[in-house]
Amino acid sequence: MKKSVSLVLILGLSCLLLMGLKIQIDRIPRKKIPGSSIIYIPSGKYLKMATFGFSSLVADIVYLWAIQYYGNPAIPNKLDHFIHIFSIIAELDPRYVDPYEVGALIALYDVKNVPLALQILDMGLAKNPNMWIFPLEAGHYAQLYKRDFPLAREYFKKAMDIPGAPDIAKRLYANASFKAWDIKTAWETWLEVHDTAKDERLRKIASNHLYNIKAAVDIRGLRSVLEKYKAKYGRYPDELFGVVQAGLLPFIPKDYDQKDYVYDPKTGDVKTAVIPWKR
Repeated sequence: MKKSVSLVLILGLSCLLLMGLKIQIDRIPRKKIPGSSIIYIPSGKYLKMATFGFSSLVADIVYLWAIQYYGNPAIPNKLDHFIHIFSIIAELDPRYVDPYEVGALIALYDVKNVPLALQILDMGLAKNPNMWIFPLEAGHYAQLYKRDFPLAREYFKKAMDIPGAPDIAKRLYANASFKAWDIKTAWETWLEVHDTAKDERLRKIASNHLYNIKAAVDIRGLRSVLEKYKAKYGRYPDELFGVVQAGLLPFIPKDYDQKDYVYDPKTGDVKTAVIPWKR
């Protein structure tokens, strides 16, 4: 009986606290100071102490409010306190995954700020170092929206090193490494994927990537040598072997399938005989 009464009192005090906070916020003239209500919400650390053990409930309330606030296109300067409000939620309930993911989506699509989205996901990882979802999503954002492949590679590496991460994290890491032109890492990682693949489909995917990596390196080297040949003789050689005869290359490389590259002596263009994904 005493426990029930105590619980009722605690809930009552919590409600009064939140009501008082809401009243103070509602009194703020938003038209004069857009978004100023966020300033008056205390930091998550102090707010958590005032929730009497119901911090998860308060985190829900603040999270729902944040979605409504940031979903309102009429409110300007919303970015000013973005990190503040989501850090409050993180302090109240660090393992509450949704706010990190949704906050990152809001930053990405509504606010159009990729670094801010990454900052939110970094916060999620800092609070939950065993959750691979945060660096995996951050890697996608860095790769797709920032076109920063070295950064994407770092995030995918963090994701694949967390126990329980899906196998695709390693493949994304290998692909980002290739796009960052870290050929050694890309080759070794895709080779590992190929050699440890449990089904033929995945082995074929890895093989295609290995084919593409070798072709990219070979073709870049051949085009560079062909330009040197043209600078020296004023034209491209009639056939690729001409660069060997000119002493510019010891031999002509073949593709991953040991087939010749296709060469156009008029343009100096070199390409694979087949599209890597249609082998």
